[in-house]
Amino acid sequence: MLPETWIGEASVSKRCILIENDLKSNKQWELSVARLLPLFGHRNWIVVADSAYPAQSNAAIETIATEADHIDVLTATLDAIDRSRHVRANIFVDSEFRFVEEQDAVGVARYRQDFERLIGNRETHVIPHDQIIAKLDECAKLFRVLILKSTLTIPYTSVFFELDCGYWTRAAEERLRLSIGRNQ
Repeated sequence: MLPETWIGEASVSKRCILIENDLKSNKQWELSVARLLPLFGHRNWIVVADSAYPAQSNAAIETIATEADHIDVLTATLDAIDRSRHVRANIFVDSEFRFVEEQDAVGVARYRQDFERLIGNRETHVIPHDQIIAKLDECAKLFRVLILKSTLTIPYTSVFFELDCGYWTRAAEERLRLSIGRNQ
């Protein structure tokens, strides 16, 4: 991205070309992740969703149709979170996903393999879709959410990243709370 301090007609037209090229390459969603991730912290969410995921009416929820492959969006999002020092992700997936069969959703077996390879040994919480949506909706009352819709047409494949502090663990928070309680 060009610095904001550039002025003059040449720099303005150069900047417009860069923005136009980014839009043409369908990478605008990656720019949004790069722009928002430094602003996001614990309690913000990023969702990599299948193509049928609805646009929600809550103003705190930004939805972007990436026009990109689900695994590509998932990989880029995981990489961005992993590279950040200030946040880590609690990963949630729909419990319904494990019951989706190939006869009903062609490609689901291949997607499962790709997903498992990509997630690796990361801790993943498997809960019913409605419960994840309820958590997301509750969170969006106070915090921002970014939804990246992919082109995938397999149900229950959305991956939900609840961001958490990257440099402070739950164990450290529990010790802090115990110490505060003892000193009150």
